[in-house]
Amino acid sequence: MTVTMFRGKIHRARVTEADLHYEGSITIDSHLLKASGILAYEKVQVVNVQNGARLETYTIPGEGGSGVIKMNGPAARLATVGDQVIVIAYAEMSLDEARQHTPRVVIVNEDANTVKDAFFLDVSRHPDALGG
Repeated sequence: MTVTMFRGKIHRARVTEADLHYEGSITIDSHLLKASGILAYEKVQVVNVQNGARLETYTIPGEGGSGVIKMNGPAARLATVGDQVIVIAYAEMSLDEARQHTPRVVIVNEDANTVKDAFFLDVSRHPDALGG
């Protein structure tokens, strides 16, 4: 049996651009991708903090240090420039792997889409939630 686990996220990045006529996806500053462990072209869920919209798409690496968070294609209808989004990657893993898994979190500076903090969640702090 496998379970789907939260693997990494970029928390509350600001949308800097939206292009309805692009073929699709979300462009993300490559420094943010690297810090979060999210891969280029990986499937992600994007959650809009302002309007609650959720969508699945894939990442395209943007210029490192640019702070770009660009909603492309139909996703541009679900977030506008200035909205905050949470970008989440998931992974399938066995129960044993899941019990040892440590998700990566990147907290973004509000004004520049740069890394404010990056850390692994400490699953050992929640032993009762690991489903022994």
